[in-house]
Amino acid sequence: MGKSSTNPPQNVYREARLKASQFNDRFRSREATAEETGIDRTRIARIELNALNPYPEEVALMADAYNAPQLRNYYCHNTCPLGRDVCEIDSDSIDRISLSALSSFRKIGVVKELLLDITEDGVIDESEKGDLDEIIATLDGVAKISEQLKCWRERHFGKGD
Repeated sequence: MGKSSTNPPQNVYREARLKASQFNDRFRSREATAEETGIDRTRIARIELNALNPYPEEVALMADAYNAPQLRNYYCHNTCPLGRDVCEIDSDSIDRISLSALSSFRKIGVVKELLLDITEDGVIDESEKGDLDEIIATLDGVAKISEQLKCWRERHFGKGD
């Protein structure tokens, strides 16, 4: 009787390991990955099968070993109850990140004027609440782009100072 497949449908940790295996053959198997990361082979399997969530320390180990800093962001956004407000990074292409940044920079000029308008009297009243929400949404977009760019830099050049 053949061994049944334990490949999960879609799992960000498995995808990162397999992508890393293109540059390091040791990541092709969970056994060798366990040796590289210090995470038990069966634990790696259970993480990749969505049977359990990794510990933050394990995510850090995998992110470093696989050269996949986006794993930290994924964990913080999707798993850690304290990180639910962390913007999820969804682009790995410098072209997409650059276009998003340029678009946001254009919006910043409008938002800057809006912020000055609603705060010039030192009070933000109920009628200006929608404008404030628009300002916050735009700034959140800029923060997300900043995180995407940091992640891209780390992936391609290593951690910055």
